[in-house]
Amino acid sequence: MRPFATLAALVAIVAPVQPAAAAQKAPVLPWSAPATTEVVTENRRFTSGDVELSGTLYLPRNAKPVAAIVVTHSASSPLGSASLYDHLKTMMPALGIAVFTYDRRGSGGSGTRDAGGSFALLADDAIAAVQSLKADPRIDPRRIGTWGLSQGGWISPLAASRSRDIAFVISVAAPVATADVQMIFSSTNHLKANGYSEAEVDQMVATRKAVDDYMRGTASREAAQRLIDAAKAKPWFKYTYMGETVRDRAVSGWRKEIENDPLTNLTAVEVPTLVLYGANDAVVPVAYSVERLKTVASQMPKMEVHVVAGADHAMQMSVDEKTSLDPKHDGTERADSPEYIAVLAGWLAAHGFTGALTRTNGGDGGR
Repeated sequence: MRPFATLAALVAIVAPVQPAAAAQKAPVLPWSAPATTEVVTENRRFTSGDVELSGTLYLPRNAKPVAAIVVTHSASSPLGSASLYDHLKTMMPALGIAVFTYDRRGSGGSGTRDAGGSFALLADDAIAAVQSLKADPRIDPRRIGTWGLSQGGWISPLAASRSRDIAFVISVAAPVATADVQMIFSSTNHLKANGYSEAEVDQMVATRKAVDDYMRGTASREAAQRLIDAAKAKPWFKYTYMGETVRDRAVSGWRKEIENDPLTNLTAVEVPTLVLYGANDAVVPVAYSVERLKTVASQMPKMEVHVVAGADHAMQMSVDEKTSLDPKHDGTERADSPEYIAVLAGWLAAHGFTGALTRTNGGDGGR
């Protein structure tokens, strides 16, 4: 694993990224100074297939084209305005990198038709977002990558495996496990953090497995529904993130999700890839994921894996486990781990994605 750039080197790379004009708003205090980086914020729409999606571009004003990051969504943060993405909008322009967030299809300004559990469709939306940015002369078309957290960390590699327009991938807190394995892990921790007994955990696991077995065609829908009926009135049922009715497996989005192995998608990625986990993540099985990544490390020389000390699923350190697992806080997370920020910035600098000058191997984003 190549070492990250030192702080001095990072400063040297970022420093040349000077604005072409003063900050967007004049200082209101007599002792204020104009911000060094001026960020241009633009609402944009783009088309993916037969759907029009709505997003916002955060672009550092610069005389030369800059790199860009397209954000792919966490399952609980489908809107581009979610606080989960605020740190990217703040830090990336200062590094000379534009950020594009958009509302996931079926949410916000992106219509009412969702993806129906199709990760491929969501990946194609990310690819369409990248292609829309390539046409912008202010953005370097050779240095557009993706960043995704949790489910978005599955979507970003899948998009890169389907398109050569994506120059790099950053996957954060995405389990290298199928969705059914991840959800049993997560729901178990939800119940334990809220004081439920082992017997209640066992009931939850049995309920989830019955539904998953039906989706795989190895058990009946009726058997799964009986366990759902017995569990849905329990106070812990909300932590399973399951509906009260078992859908027909022929049309179920959940079936599509559990049939997707993210390791398969990841090994198809050929561009520089950074995989980040929080050591204290109670939502995804980090240790299991890291072990699976080790099995393919020799096949992926451009992949780097880093586990961030003290960070949770959203790269937070300031929130206790019970709060971070409370469904009412879904979509309100804010990354605040200094180590996460440092590693992310250092990796981008080391691979030539910061600043306005192309600094990649062969000038093609490190392919």
